[in-house]
Amino acid sequence: MAKDNDKRQADATRDGSVTLQDIAAHAGVSRSTVSLVLRESPLVAERTRQKVQASIKALGYVYNRGAAALRGSRTQTLGVVVYDIANPFFGAMVAGIDAVLNRQNYVSFLTNSEDSPARQQRFLERMREHRVDAILLCPAEGTDPRLIATLQEWRLPCIQVLRHVGQPPFDYAGTDFEQGVRQAVDHLVTLGHRRIAFIGGQAEHSATRARWQGYFSAMAGHGLDQTCCLRTGLTRQAGFDAIQALMAESSPPTAVICHNDLMAFGAMLGLKRLGMTPGIDCAVVGTDDVEETALSDPSLTSVATHPYAVGEEAARLALRRIANPDGAREQVILSPRLQVRESCGAHRPAAFSRHAKPLVTQD
Repeated sequence: MAKDNDKRQADATRDGSVTLQDIAAHAGVSRSTVSLVLRESPLVAERTRQKVQASIKALGYVYNRGAAALRGSRTQTLGVVVYDIANPFFGAMVAGIDAVLNRQNYVSFLTNSEDSPARQQRFLERMREHRVDAILLCPAEGTDPRLIATLQEWRLPCIQVLRHVGQPPFDYAGTDFEQGVRQAVDHLVTLGHRRIAFIGGQAEHSATRARWQGYFSAMAGHGLDQTCCLRTGLTRQAGFDAIQALMAESSPPTAVICHNDLMAFGAMLGLKRLGMTPGIDCAVVGTDDVEETALSDPSLTSVATHPYAVGEEAARLALRRIANPDGAREQVILSPRLQVRESCGAHRPAAFSRHAKPLVTQD
């Protein structure tokens, strides 16, 4: 009988038809115990779990999670859709997502929309086919606001991240971008700057609108000209091109705030290409505070938007929504923090004496 079992298991391994009963016979346990191990049930003793897992490996069994999903209600997978996978901000954000999901035995499927609504739609439809339990979505530029209602009709929970479309209430996790730009403007004004430019952002999506609003309102609050807002792409090249155009003006800015850190790195390179020194000839402030900011030359002053924490909060919110699909919608918005480094000239009190006007106070 033992020889027959061994032969049957060997045949199953060769033709890829290993069954739960084969694993049970190999491990010397019941079929139900194998099923519990595959579903990662805490009811199985650790020693038994290890024995079953060793048999699974020895027989080359591959768990068909898709078939299991048809029998159950969850796949323990989440879809994550971002618009620029090359931006290190999203690397940090996805790390935060995975840290939370891993503790709950979930995994994520990451896709890059490249800010294309059509590409984004294709990914969402494919994720629906794979029965993901929820979507973490950073909407592409030009996303139809009706998309959120469509996902609700699909009964697919959606947490919008960083950007949002549609009418509230909706689930959302992000950072207060408007407050972050206000902090940057206020800091530059205390350093004596009056001609402060904002560069970046072409589309009218929520994250760009919030940044512009922060810039316009902060400049107006200080009684400063608000016209120096250059709408461009969000890449290093866009930052490089924008700063060169601004520096060619008859009254160039003495400071620039960039939509993200990638643009700020490009702007600093553009200044160097013009023979100028960031932090001396023109202050540069980025947004996001990615890891490279502290390592650049000069180190980049940046508004920390906490990508890792945003990812954690988005994942936690998704898990809460999966557990309670009909619960009240939530918005988790983190507070930004200005990280002052060399590129704004804060450590060089006299750096902008050629350009900046002194603060005037009245008793």
